[in-house]
Amino acid sequence: MVTSNAVVSSPQVLRRANAATVLRTAWNGAPFTASDLIAATGLTRSTVLGLCDELATSGWITELANARAAGSYSKGRPARRYAFNPTAGHVVGVDAGLHRVTASVADLAGAELGTAERTLAEDDTDRTLRRTTVLDVVEDALDRAGVAPDEVLVTVAGVPAPTDSRGDSPADHDFWNRMNPGLPQALARPGRTVVVENDANLAAVAEGAVGSGKHLTSFAVLLSGERFGSGLIVDGELLRGRTGGAGELRLLDLVDGVGGPEGLGYVAREMVREAIDAGMVPAGSALLRAGPEGPDAEHVFAAALNGDSLATDIVARLADRLARVCAVIATMLDLERIVVAGAIAPALEPVVSQATALLEEYTHPPFPTIVASELGADAVRTGALHRALALVRANPLDFTLPARAVAV
Repeated sequence: MVTSNAVVSSPQVLRRANAATVLRTAWNGAPFTASDLIAATGLTRSTVLGLCDELATSGWITELANARAAGSYSKGRPARRYAFNPTAGHVVGVDAGLHRVTASVADLAGAELGTAERTLAEDDTDRTLRRTTVLDVVEDALDRAGVAPDEVLVTVAGVPAPTDSRGDSPADHDFWNRMNPGLPQALARPGRTVVVENDANLAAVAEGAVGSGKHLTSFAVLLSGERFGSGLIVDGELLRGRTGGAGELRLLDLVDGVGGPEGLGYVAREMVREAIDAGMVPAGSALLRAGPEGPDAEHVFAAALNGDSLATDIVARLADRLARVCAVIATMLDLERIVVAGAIAPALEPVVSQATALLEEYTHPPFPTIVASELGADAVRTGALHRALALVRANPLDFTLPARAVAV
């Protein structure tokens, strides 16, 4: 039985749905006329004109000079012209990594307007400091973008920890709690949607949108710096699991030749450090000239390219480790590709090429391709921005625009 309330509200629901359709059609940024919208949506002229007036009043679109004034129409009544207003609101994407926090502000067309970054000490995992640092970096990014806090519709932050549907990380895991020190609550503001997501999941979003996973339906992104973590896209959907831990790779504790989730960057440093401590590094090795902090993974890869014997051996051992990890993930999920991501990705080609050659020793065809991400250190932040924009675009009229946008 249909209630009277449903009958009364149904025209409003229909009009709202039509308004959302018009707005999503307008989102590509090119100026348009009512005729363009009629052709794209199938709505009547009177409906389209009425909705355009409403969307212009609310700030979502702007009315431009008519077609005659723009020089594209000379006879009869000039057509009214409109354009999507990309500054109607803004989004923020955050990568709250273990040692580095970055944030970017973008308009609704995806143009990045300001970015800020701060580093954290290697051994500094204090919850209060991390929370304050994230908030300060977001504030710096907004200042650089010239965007007020109340103009932000969505903030998405990536953290090196699993997160549930509320953005919280498991309370019984100390490290994960330190990495996500109440960020959903800390970033919340009236009228703002906040999403805190696992960093590898956001890297997978980025690779699927603009990176090496574009046009693929089943692939994994493997963050490979300090710890392995994966974002898993299967049949076009991001796998999260019951508590958001689908890509945590704790199963690597059980994999021969791997033994734990430590990433390539961490393992490379430890291998060099152990060799130096054991006196196994030749006096002329470039690995001894890396500075006071010692050689990192990039130093190892560069030395290997120059023929350093120890570095060459380390690259081979890292490639074997990577091949085993990729074989496990690809075999379980029948993946087309594994994208090795993170800040060290630009230097990983020697490791990736050797790992690819080793795959046939650890799994069965069809073999996945292994590639190094071209997004490098920006993958998580880029994915956060894409996720934020997708949330706005999916249900734009659920958001209340700031007064400044309405006044434009």
